[in-house]
Amino acid sequence: MIQIKTFYFNDLRECTYVLWDETGECVIIDPGCHSDSEKDRLMKFIDNENLKPVKLLNTHGHFDHIMGNAFVSAQWGLKTYIHIEDKPHLERAVKYSEMFGYTVEQPPLDTIDLNEGDLISFGNSHLTVMETPGHTRGGVSFYNDQDKIVITGDALFAGSIGRTDLPGGDYDQLMSSLLEKLVKLGDDYKVYPGHGPMTTIGQELASNPFLRYE
Repeated sequence: MIQIKTFYFNDLRECTYVLWDETGECVIIDPGCHSDSEKDRLMKFIDNENLKPVKLLNTHGHFDHIMGNAFVSAQWGLKTYIHIEDKPHLERAVKYSEMFGYTVEQPPLDTIDLNEGDLISFGNSHLTVMETPGHTRGGVSFYNDQDKIVITGDALFAGSIGRTDLPGGDYDQLMSSLLEKLVKLGDDYKVYPGHGPMTTIGQELASNPFLRYE
């Protein structure tokens, strides 16, 4: 069974997730840790739980979700998994972050491409990649059918959806990702978004004003 620890990192309260199973192997998703204290919190949790990080996964490349990529990669010797359409965000990360007043270490660019249907294995578990563009061109979600969980990045939030007014954003594409793919996972899937609290597909279909079938 997959267990999940949520961290809220940096000033934008980005959700970083650590997922692990009974083997102790874990994946780190969207490491947004920026300050030394945030990096220490992540390290201490992994050490205290005797976890072994094996993969670094990015749902997308926006700066608040990749601030800790360089640290996590160096600390545990991990390659970064990201969709090729979002790799340019990594390439521009230092300059783009400076525009928002942040100093960010250059994320590693030796990445592994994520594609629809890829299986990301760790321990006895795996996550399946679902391409969910719209917030960014290369946005992806990670889901597991057995435990009925999905990590959506900035595609879907509790009560809202990701913004589409940034470069590469496309509202119609995002709505297609949500209505034709994500919500069809099933009402009982737990949703772990890129910001804010956990929710479920069923709860969002019942109350999220954006999820309306015409």
